[in-house]
Amino acid sequence: MSLILENIDLEVGRETHVEGVDLELAPGSFNVLLGRTLSGKTTLMRLMAGLDVPTRGRILMDGRDVTGVSVRRRNISMVYQQFINYPGLSVYENIASPLRLANVQSHEIDRRVRETAEMLHIEHLLDRYPLELSGGQQQRTAMGRALVKDADVILFDEPLVNLDYKLREEFREELRALFSERHCIAVYATTEPAEALALGGNTAVLHEGRLLQYGRTEDVYHRPRDIRSAEMFSEPPMNVIDGIVSGSEVTFDHHLHFPLDDAFRNLPPGDYRFGVRASHISLTPQAESDIRLEMTVDLAEISGSETFLHAHNDWFEVTVHLAGVHEFSVDEAVSLYFPTHRMYAFDRQGGVVHIPTHLGGV
Repeated sequence: MSLILENIDLEVGRETHVEGVDLELAPGSFNVLLGRTLSGKTTLMRLMAGLDVPTRGRILMDGRDVTGVSVRRRNISMVYQQFINYPGLSVYENIASPLRLANVQSHEIDRRVRETAEMLHIEHLLDRYPLELSGGQQQRTAMGRALVKDADVILFDEPLVNLDYKLREEFREELRALFSERHCIAVYATTEPAEALALGGNTAVLHEGRLLQYGRTEDVYHRPRDIRSAEMFSEPPMNVIDGIVSGSEVTFDHHLHFPLDDAFRNLPPGDYRFGVRASHISLTPQAESDIRLEMTVDLAEISGSETFLHAHNDWFEVTVHLAGVHEFSVDEAVSLYFPTHRMYAFDRQGGVVHIPTHLGGV
């Protein structure tokens, strides 16, 4: 079963929700829709499911045009952010409900419900009711109802957003293992680049209803097509600094000069925008070619075992993602090291013109 979206537009009144989306999802693939709120993730899923009809374009499932086919006539399941379960039904009956609607025989229902429950580690909860469950157990029940159908396409609309960090980590691991053994197409929406990387598979980067890039998740992350795709697939967003290549040097914002090393030697003279991810800037030099910049601290946010440092100089601001807990004072002077071997270069139109050769890690 393949799923193809051909030049899809969706307009509601005078507003364009999705524009010119071409996307082909291969049989058995796990696909992530990555984008900020209102980027078009849920809209695309509703179109895939048949809940909405595109204004223009076609949707093909296994080569068949299903553009105007209702959701009831598509073998598709969907899991939402909210824990959508029937409160008056047991966990067993919640999972069994789509099979009963399809008039599946009782012995087959029992086999598939118990098999699905065991796969999701809720086989001991089958006699309970949703209000007796934790948030994670409720979401597992909702997922069980989607998985038990053996659907051709399963859509996950930010299903883990309401769970705590530990549960989310567990679910991600289980989802990867779960879909490695299934032959359906899985589509998973998220606003978080780290979640896309953790899930792997393929990623489609969306922004304001347009598809920026699609491919293997690691390739899209390491080899963004343009500056917008790079920013969308970075959290915090990629630091971008205007610069000029001239002669034997690079100049940041007309003031900070550094030698044109091997990383940028093939760039012709001209104006560029240089990008570096927050996690690649460091407090100590990591290579001889690192650029040392003197900055002033604006804010240091400690989040668990990580620190997000915001700093500025007279010409630009940067955000740094540091492992571990680091304490800084506001207005404290700090030296930061930019790794030229891990920096991207974009032309003035935003197209990527240089991808670093060192692509290890995130």
